[in-house]
Amino acid sequence: MKLGARILKTGIAIVLALLVSQILNLPTPVFAGIAAVFAVQPTIYRSYLSIIEHIQANLIGAITAVLFVLLFGNNVLVIGLAVIIAITIILKLKLENTIGLALVTLISIMESPQDDFIQFAAIRFSTIMIGVFSSFIINLIFLPPKYETKLYYNISDVTEEILKWIRLSSRHASDFHLIRKDLEKLREKLTKAESVYLLYKEERNYFKSNNLAKNRKLVIYRQMISSARRSFDILRRLNHYENEIAHLPEDLRSLIQEQLDWLLTYHEQLLLKFIGKMHSQSESEVPYHVSLNRREMMKLFMKEFKHSYQEEDQNTFRLLYIFSAIFEYDEQLEHLEKLITSFQSYHIEDNEVKIEDEE
Repeated sequence: MKLGARILKTGIAIVLALLVSQILNLPTPVFAGIAAVFAVQPTIYRSYLSIIEHIQANLIGAITAVLFVLLFGNNVLVIGLAVIIAITIILKLKLENTIGLALVTLISIMESPQDDFIQFAAIRFSTIMIGVFSSFIINLIFLPPKYETKLYYNISDVTEEILKWIRLSSRHASDFHLIRKDLEKLREKLTKAESVYLLYKEERNYFKSNNLAKNRKLVIYRQMISSARRSFDILRRLNHYENEIAHLPEDLRSLIQEQLDWLLTYHEQLLLKFIGKMHSQSESEVPYHVSLNRREMMKLFMKEFKHSYQEEDQNTFRLLYIFSAIFEYDEQLEHLEKLITSFQSYHIEDNEVKIEDEE
């Protein structure tokens, strides 16, 4: 089992919340620990938004609890009605992510009214907010997330796996059912990469120059994910139209395989170039070969398409799906190469890529 940063931060936030509550001699410090669990977030920005939302939601829970106890007492039916009212207000304010902790605040206040009830409610509310602030402080200073490194390796790993399967599929060296099973896993990995991209996008920098450099990198990472999705689309179509490809003329099948090999190599080189592990693309012959094969491939495709159409072959339009995916993949990689070249050619002093070795 992997012990992640968020698990460690949750534990430390709970310890801090309990210690502060004990130092302030607050009753039932356990509520501070519970609040700390609810408030831990994966990024500093989300933690900032979370603390604002939790303050609002907990105030709603506390005020609702106080009003209902003063007006109707603390009968279990009254507590249930107060919960319904509080949830309705929170949903109206679009603070649904904070419902859990707000209800903890409400119930903890209503479950044991005392003579000095207002003071008791204020102490219970303060105890819970200590837990929320403890999580924010820990998230701010402890184990800052390195989402750029995680994002790059997420994209790189899923791309490498997709390209491996394309190479095998284009040579008819893969098992049909095995690929079908892995397609869903690859789709989930692409979705995970997009989730990490959003987390990286939410990270905030304190200097404007850093924000500008990060915005340039965000465009490149977005294009990397788009290119990975185009490669996944090719793999899916190669698998779906395996029989149709097998019945293509030998010269056309060979050219498809050659074109795919060049594109896959091109894709791998671009990922390495971005992190400075490969020379400038101008020193590579890949774009020349890709462009050359594209022209040859188009001629052969048009010839085969015309022949199939005249013969009223049912596979004619299926071939369109295969070739359109290859051409689109080609265009996505060219666009990615332009973005990386531009990134590395201008504002060199600001454009720093910090990718650490994968653990």
